[in-house]
Amino acid sequence: MPKIRYILAIESSCDDTAAAVMREGELLSNVTAQQIVHSKYGGVVPELASRQHQILITPVVAQALDEANVRLGELSAIGFTQGPGLLGSLLVGTSFAKGLSLSLGIPLIAVHHMQAHVLAHFIEDPKPTFPFLCLTVSGGHTQIVKVTDHLKMEVIGTTRDDAAGEAFDKTGKMLGLPYPAGPIIDKLAREGTPQFTFPKPRVPGLDFSFSGLKTAIRYFLIARMKESDQFITENLADICASVQSTIVTILLDKLELASSETGIREIAIAGGVSANSGLRDALGLRASANGWTTYVPKLEYCTDNAAMIAVTAHFKLLGEQFVGLDVRPAARMAF
Repeated sequence: MPKIRYILAIESSCDDTAAAVMREGELLSNVTAQQIVHSKYGGVVPELASRQHQILITPVVAQALDEANVRLGELSAIGFTQGPGLLGSLLVGTSFAKGLSLSLGIPLIAVHHMQAHVLAHFIEDPKPTFPFLCLTVSGGHTQIVKVTDHLKMEVIGTTRDDAAGEAFDKTGKMLGLPYPAGPIIDKLAREGTPQFTFPKPRVPGLDFSFSGLKTAIRYFLIARMKESDQFITENLADICASVQSTIVTILLDKLELASSETGIREIAIAGGVSANSGLRDALGLRASANGWTTYVPKLEYCTDNAAMIAVTAHFKLLGEQFVGLDVRPAARMAF
């Protein structure tokens, strides 16, 4: 009788310390510890993030194993995020995974963080059928990925400068909102009307650009605050609705173009910004207009989590795609 294979997965690419346990593709536990220490700084402080990972990783892994009712000796492989991400944070997760792999004598599986976001769609049903397009949107990345198999992906569109998630967060900072601002803008946008117009970048092909939009928002706010120093306070919900509507339209216009050019109507979204309600609602409208079948992950699988690392490691385990103890974390990685 074949041995049941258990995978422990570790995610530490930024400021969330996470661990998950998977059995033959079935998720048994998924634990995430958020680092609240960064909120007073208005963004993630890399040195603080790595120190917090060192404090949290052992109890988080212990909790994941406990919730899965799995002992260390039962593990078949260790999956971990190799990159991209903050180097210090990645180093903590990589070193921990290496130590476990060496002490237990089991294989080590390196996972690309953005590929894992795409494969988050295979944690639970319904799952996309191949080929499909995935719009991956986070604080550091904005990409359109053509997926032809679990481990065969091609980036056909990417941002030339800033990511959509960064545009949300920087707008929030200009508006005086606490970090992270994306969820707050989303909440306020539901209470407002997109009555303000912002320019959309004229980038050819399937690539994105958000640096110009950030600049336009900044100068818009400066001009309006000269007219009334209460402008932001009195129009906060409408400003958020307008910014969110602009970003969502930019994203979905490119996704629609990608679908038209490739002929693919299986459409997925992933990454932290895929939790945005405005994006989800607008995707539904585009789906109806274009005959798309769409896939949107549960909210817990949108932001950084170890379940997506586990499912990616599962497919790599099936293909025996292992790495040695000389593997190094990488702040930047080719897709």
